[in-house]
Amino acid sequence: MPLPDVDVVIPVHTPSRPIERAVRSVLANTVAVRVTVVAHNTNADAIAANLADLADHPGVRVLSLQDGISSPAGPMNHGIDAAEAPYFCVLGSDDELDPGALDSWHTVAVSTGATTVIPRVRVEQSVETTPPTRRGRTRDLDPVKDRLLYRCMPLGLIDRSRFGHLRFTPGLASGEDLEFTAELWFTGSHIAYDRNGPAYFGHDDATDRVTRTVRPLAEDFAFLDIVAARPWYAAAGADLRRAFGVKNLRVHLMDAVAARLEAPGGIEAHSAELLAVAARIERMSPGAIALLARADRKVLVELGGSAPSAEQIRTHLTARWGGGPDGRLTANPFLSLHRQAPYRTLRDMLP
Repeated sequence: MPLPDVDVVIPVHTPSRPIERAVRSVLANTVAVRVTVVAHNTNADAIAANLADLADHPGVRVLSLQDGISSPAGPMNHGIDAAEAPYFCVLGSDDELDPGALDSWHTVAVSTGATTVIPRVRVEQSVETTPPTRRGRTRDLDPVKDRLLYRCMPLGLIDRSRFGHLRFTPGLASGEDLEFTAELWFTGSHIAYDRNGPAYFGHDDATDRVTRTVRPLAEDFAFLDIVAARPWYAAAGADLRRAFGVKNLRVHLMDAVAARLEAPGGIEAHSAELLAVAARIERMSPGAIALLARADRKVLVELGGSAPSAEQIRTHLTARWGGGPDGRLTANPFLSLHRQAPYRTLRDMLP
């Protein structure tokens, strides 16, 4: 086929995935598109069979990657390696695009010169409210002012001439997309948000997503050292590095705490390692801990006690979303209205 305007990469790991649904949604656009389905450690013929009539579509190809590695980074990178279009996009095999989504994102990209177009994201019946941008902002987004780091997955349209070198971090059991998206936000330009356009539709009906697996903390946070070693991170200003740290503490670390409340040995068996991760984030993002909600700080204090209580930690984690002062204010009241502090961040997550 002629060179497409957009290359879309869809990795698939098992024939049970609804790959036909995903591919058909991509083809429901008028922009010239090519879909690259990467059969990862599974039979490519079986994947092609699941595509039904789409297997013979001139804009669809099936590539095989048999690397024996249980990581989504490999097939994502294999598909990006094969991309040639001015823009590329990644799509989960369980997910789909609203009709006309690629047309809308491509129009935004061409008209604004954006290196990345962030899409609206729907998950079943709800709309994702990340990133918590400034109200109504759609053009020339700022990574700090618009808190872009809360969009952890590189969904949407990416300019291949600017970011064709980016790859998902190989060798990681989780967080393989976090270095990718951090560089998008740290170094991108004219970043746009198709706030009211057709959405990326993420289904939540798969039972074998690797993100649901509880892994060793060292694996979950291996991306920190990788990001810290990148020249673009070292060159970033203090505000951007602090924004990176706050997001990782508030989202990834607190999720890691919650996942280990019922783990073997109890939370006490993991408390020292969790606190070490918090200290690591603070070293690479000075001032991040000070911008956490009181409830988050109380979780860290409880973890540092002689006998951390899972019940108390659960209470503090619940308070993060309760609307009370512990979920909205910082320990230092003078920091409560900081752009990265919880009050303004959570406010801007509201529809």
